[in-house]
Amino acid sequence: MSAEVGCSFAGGRNGVAAKSAIATVALMLMLSGCANFTPDGGMSRVQTATTSALGKDVARIRSDAEAAEVAARIRALITSGLSAEKAVQVALLNNRGLQAAFAELATSEAESVEAGLPPSPTFSVARLTSSIASGPAYGSALEVERQLLVNVLSLLTLPRRRDIADHRFKHAQLRTIESVLKTATSARRAYYRAVASAQTVTFLEEAKVAAESASEVAKRLGESGALNKIDQAREHAFYAELGAQLAAAKLKRGADRERLVRVLGLWGKDAGLRVPGKLPSLPGRAKSLPDIEAEAIDKRIDLAIARMELDILAKSYGLTRGTRFINVLEVAGMSNFEKEKVVTPQPPPDDPEVERTKTRWRGLELEIQIPIWDFGAARTRRAEETYLQAVHRLAERAINIRSEVREAYAGYRGSYDIARHYQKEILPLRKIISEETMLRYNAMIADLSALLVDARARIMSNIAAIDAQRDYFLAAADLQAAIIGGAVDGGAAEGPRVAAAGGGEGAGH
Repeated sequence: MSAEVGCSFAGGRNGVAAKSAIATVALMLMLSGCANFTPDGGMSRVQTATTSALGKDVARIRSDAEAAEVAARIRALITSGLSAEKAVQVALLNNRGLQAAFAELATSEAESVEAGLPPSPTFSVARLTSSIASGPAYGSALEVERQLLVNVLSLLTLPRRRDIADHRFKHAQLRTIESVLKTATSARRAYYRAVASAQTVTFLEEAKVAAESASEVAKRLGESGALNKIDQAREHAFYAELGAQLAAAKLKRGADRERLVRVLGLWGKDAGLRVPGKLPSLPGRAKSLPDIEAEAIDKRIDLAIARMELDILAKSYGLTRGTRFINVLEVAGMSNFEKEKVVTPQPPPDDPEVERTKTRWRGLELEIQIPIWDFGAARTRRAEETYLQAVHRLAERAINIRSEVREAYAGYRGSYDIARHYQKEILPLRKIISEETMLRYNAMIADLSALLVDARARIMSNIAAIDAQRDYFLAAADLQAAIIGGAVDGGAAEGPRVAAAGGGEGAGH
């Protein structure tokens, strides 16, 4: 669909009015075509949303000086000891994928400004010459045509197109905010996983030291004949299995640490950051969020994005309806200038007689493409159905958000209760059982098999307690993402690993 207006002008007095028209049109285009860019590429809205939702700040890196400033700030954060909040701040400052999202936002602004500009006029000049020969006379003719074309329909729809372009830029800002929230969630989850893995390794290393001492004692007792061969084998097997479990835990610790390093965007010396060896303590009580569904509907960034997309479609649909009957409309104001020179030979020494004639003509051409086969019904129907599709998608998103936030809160409360149960009930009971079993063994009331079963059960309970504590913090991160947005794929907290009753070893020992 297009509409163009064109003007062709000739020199001389008859072209004065046409030249004035050109000047008027050019001035209109100049005044309406000023490109307005934001000073920071749209980052102010992203910064405001980040501060409001996370209490953190973001920074776009565009020069070596800015990169050096960010690097110094990051080193200060990781040198003083890493925490979950510091990890999130480092990721928001240093994650290169997020920096790419900021650059993409600036690109979207440029596209928005370009889409809101009026059509650029097209200026063309044509020069035609021809020879004239009639009898003894000869000469030449010169024709010059200048033409200025402007898309009329684009000028008429410029305000609405600018409005749509502005909404598309705001949509891009919301997408960037979503990227910030996703990066924050990824950093928080990666931090808790890395710390939990480090805590598991530390516990297994301590358990292995104790198992190594017990294995050495069993070996000496076996050499003296005080311990039979099967009990020796059980003690040695326990020590060997614990070593394999520790090796697997170290592999997991390395993998979780590298995931944290990646999301923080660290490399080189900075990649050797120190991760705490123990998870934070559980809070005294879990949060109570009675209005969590309404809060999520009000704050979820993906729902805001869906609303913006629907608004853009609505505005585009109105534009489609307004222009559906116009396929091509061209209006051209034309002016032509012709100059003819004729020379009639004369006997010397007289000069040849020269005759000059000028022809000027102006007119108006209107060209309309008649939409015989398509009166815009197909485009209108497509716009209507696309809009209805977006309406239903928005309603589906709102319904799903309510369910997601309820699920996230249930996971949060359940993970808290399980982790608290391990700390308040299971681990204290395991400690009592271990102490009593050791007393019975020293008094020769219980044999070595009971001691090994208890040791295995206590190790499993402690590892499960660490996992439950980790799952609580992951569930807390998922709950925040469910309320404000920024959930990542595979972000649901892992199910709790409950140690089997009885220690997981058969009673046959």
